[in-house]
Order: sequence, then C-alpha cells, then structure tokens
Amino acid sequence: MRERDDEHTQFERPRRHTKPRTKVRPNYDDADTARVVTIDRGRYTVTLDEDGRTLTAMKSRNLGRKGVIVGDEVKVVGDVTGDTGSLARIVEVHPRRTVLRRTADDDDPIERIIVANADQLVIVAALADPPPRAGLIDRCLVAAFDAGMEPLVCLTKADLGSPAELVAMFEPLGVRVVVTRRDGELDAIRDALRNRVSVLVGHSGVGKSTLVNALVPDANRSVSYVNAVTGRGRHTSTSAISLELPFGGWIIDTPGIRSFGLAHVQIDDLIRAFPDLQDAARHCPRGCLHSATEPECALDIAMADGGLAPERVESFRRILASMNHKDDY
Repeated sequence: MRERDDEHTQFERPRRHTKPRTKVRPNYDDADTARVVTIDRGRYTVTLDEDGRTLTAMKSRNLGRKGVIVGDEVKVVGDVTGDTGSLARIVEVHPRRTVLRRTADDDDPIERIIVANADQLVIVAALADPPPRAGLIDRCLVAAFDAGMEPLVCLTKADLGSPAELVAMFEPLGVRVVVTRRDGELDAIRDALRNRVSVLVGHSGVGKSTLVNALVPDANRSVSYVNAVTGRGRHTSTSAISLELPFGGWIIDTPGIRSFGLAHVQIDDLIRAFPDLQDAARHCPRGCLHSATEPECALDIAMADGGLAPERVESFRRILASMNHKDDY
C-alpha cells in the first residue's frame, strides 16, 4: 500500500509558492481628499480639496465593483501633481450623504445613480419652447424627496410664457420656485444656489446649459436647440459634470432626460418628506395607499377635521399619482 501511495505522489501537481494572503488593509489616512467632477471612459477627473488642483485618476483595484460617481468624495494617492500625463488612483470612497437615483422605466428593477452628495435638486423647466411637462416635474420632486434632497423648481423663458399656473401648483407643497427669462437677471437663482451643492435636471432644450454658462462663464457647455416641428430638444450633454460656482457652491449639470423612472421609490419613502401628512397617515388602515379613492384614509379624516389643508393633501396626492403615470418626452 505504501508503494502505491509513492507511485501516485510523483504525478501530483507541484504546489505554487505564493505569499500567504493577509487581511491587513493599506492605511490611507494621509491620502489626499478630492471630489469627483466628471467621468469619461473609465477615467475620473477630480479636484483636490486642499487647493482645487485638477487631477486625472483611475479606480484602484481594491475598490472591486464599488462604483464611483460624480459628486463622490474620495481619497487619492499616486501622482497627484496634475501634470499632463499624470495619473492618480482613487483608493477610498467616503460614505455618501445623499444619492439621487432613477430607473430607466417604472418596470426596470435596475437603479441608476445620477450623482452623490448633492443637497439640492434643481428641476429646470421651460415655460415655452418646449412647453412644460408638469408630470415630469412631479416625478423629479418624488425623486428629490426620496433622496432627502431639497427641491427647487427653476422656470426658464418667462419672456415666452406666464409662470403663474405652475407657481400656484407647487406652492402647497412648500417647494421653492424661481423664474428666469432670457437675457434677464439671475440674482434669484444665484441666491438659491449660493454655498449649496445642487444638481440640475430637465428636458433637453429647456435652457439648462444656457443657465450653467451664465452662472459659470468659463463652463462652455454646449447649448441645444428645440426642433420647431417636434418641439423636442437635442441632447448635447452626454455626461454629468460638477462645476464650482464663482459665488460659492457647486452645480452638477446632467444630460437632458426624457423620462424619470421611479421603480425604486416606495410610498412610505415619499410621505416621510411631509411630516404633517405622515403624522396623520399613522392612523390609516394597514396597506392604505393614501389616494383619494382609498376607504378610510386618515388624510381625508384629518382634512374633514381641519387638521390638514385640502390644497396640501391634493398636491401630495398629485405627485403620488405621478409615480404610476410616466410622463415621457
């Protein structure tokens, strides 16, 4: 038996001489901290917190499948000179304070993260050319509330249409609205953006890039034009980019959208953004969807008792209904 064992031993595959694996992770306490400002084909443009120096970086292997997105606060090592041809490495991603998500469609289970660490969602809509689509604005509001971001509606091209109806529509929700016109003053929008991290979303052709170029003179964002026949804008921005505002704060410009899927949002997530309604909804029957057709919804009881303003409940139910009615471009 011993002889047979020796015979088989000569056919064993020689063992590889490798170093034993270690669970000790590198320490990056002394690494530079930076902000991701744009992404292009696997290369990340970041700005150092220390002096605003711009670097090109790649994702370190130790991050594995962890995604890095515009707005992320990261640690970088390697060549951080920023010289032509230099390449740094992103080795850590700090925990995100907020994440703005959307899905391609309401039936799409895959969430697409748009930006990280923004505290304000600016929904840009034109009053004409192209006409405003209130349903899309409502869906963006839902995404903002779900992300824990403060929404701001920016209505452009007021020289072509009246903002009165839309302003009245969002007032019961407590959503701030600013109105701009072509070649007009931008003091109101500057005040709303100052010292904030804001992400701009909206259809193509609504004036988003024009607004960015006016706020950041050296941004040089391409401007799209609206097709006179279809009333649709042409997509000119292909990726998100974060730009520092000269008066304080950052804005993140995003490509024009045609729809905003909300498959990732639950009703309970939405109502948390309305503490007064949430308090009343605690008395709803189990499984209540809080719509106007729900029997014994506590929101209706609270309205009847004078505890809630009807305009606020109706506005909440309008944006709630937008979760189930896609507003495509």
